[in-house]
Amino acid sequence: MTTRPQSGGPPSAAQDVANPGLVRPPLVYLISLVLGAVIQLATPLPLLPATLAVSVGWPLVVVAIALFLYSAATFRAAGTPVPARKPTTVIVRTGPYRLSRNPIYLAFSLLQLGIAIWVNSVWLLTTLVGAVALMHCVVIPREERYLERKFGAQYTDYKASVRQWL
Repeated sequence: MTTRPQSGGPPSAAQDVANPGLVRPPLVYLISLVLGAVIQLATPLPLLPATLAVSVGWPLVVVAIALFLYSAATFRAAGTPVPARKPTTVIVRTGPYRLSRNPIYLAFSLLQLGIAIWVNSVWLLTTLVGAVALMHCVVIPREERYLERKFGAQYTDYKASVRQWL
């Protein structure tokens, strides 16, 4: 099920996108991965016994990729763009969006968690904590304010019925 925006005056170009700022979700996770990898190379610190790391890590990476692809396909099927720098056209309530308001961000987090376990790096896990905190405290609130402005009660009803993360 999808919900169209409520009618109102035309928003400015900067107001009609979920994420107009410099803190873009893919960059948050990319910087987190690069920073964690650099620290790991400089000061290796294992997370788990080596025999366990690969067998736990790679399945998480596969799940993360599948969740991302499913989430993006659900957005495309609903006719709304995936990148937050483009205007949202509908509230998507199907697929993974029935269970989480942010399954793509959940997929990014699971991907980094899986990589951290797979390559056995405490540092990738540590930088993931920072990335999730930035997403939770800066990015998601900004996007939710945008969606509340654009969709009003339709979004607040969705927000009340579906968890932010899983």
